[in-house]
Amino acid sequence: MARYVLHSCDWGALATLSAQEGLRGRPFANIFSLSDGPSGPCGGSGVPYLYLTDMEISVQDLEVNSNASLTVSLAQTPYCRKHKYDPQNPLCAHIIFVGSIVKVNDSEADLAKKALFTRHPEMESWPKDHNWFFAKFNITNIWVLDYFGGLKIVTPEEYYSVKP
Repeated sequence: MARYVLHSCDWGALATLSAQEGLRGRPFANIFSLSDGPSGPCGGSGVPYLYLTDMEISVQDLEVNSNASLTVSLAQTPYCRKHKYDPQNPLCAHIIFVGSIVKVNDSEADLAKKALFTRHPEMESWPKDHNWFFAKFNITNIWVLDYFGGLKIVTPEEYYSVKP
C-alpha cells in the first residue's frame, strides 16, 4: 500500500524543524512536488525524489537538520473523491515517511531527473539562477494508515522488497 500511494501521488507535505528566526525548533510543513518514477502501472522505485533550491525556506531548515517527515495521501487522487471518503478517513490511505533529505550523487541524478521531469515537466523551465538540485527522501521509518484501527508500521526493507 505504501508503494502504491507514493507512486500515485505527485506531491507531499514535508515537515522540517525550523531553523528560521522566531520559529527555531518548531515544526514547519510545506508542500513539495515529488516522484518515485514516471507515472504508469509499472510502479516506481519507491524513492521519493525532489527538486530543490537553497532559496526555499524548508531547504534552509534541512541544511541545519536534514531530518524530516513526508506525508502523501490518496486524497490528492480521484480515488477518495470517487468513494466519497473524507481525506481524514483512514480508507483514504495516507503514508507517513520519516527520514532525512539527501542530495543525490551524480550516478543517481539522471534517475531523479527522469522521475521528476516526466511527471512535472514545468520544472525544466524553472530559473537556472536558483541553483536547483536533485534530492531524495532517505526513508528510515514508515507508517501506513489505510483502515480503521490505527497505523501499521512497515520497515524500509519490507517497503523496498515489494514489486508494485
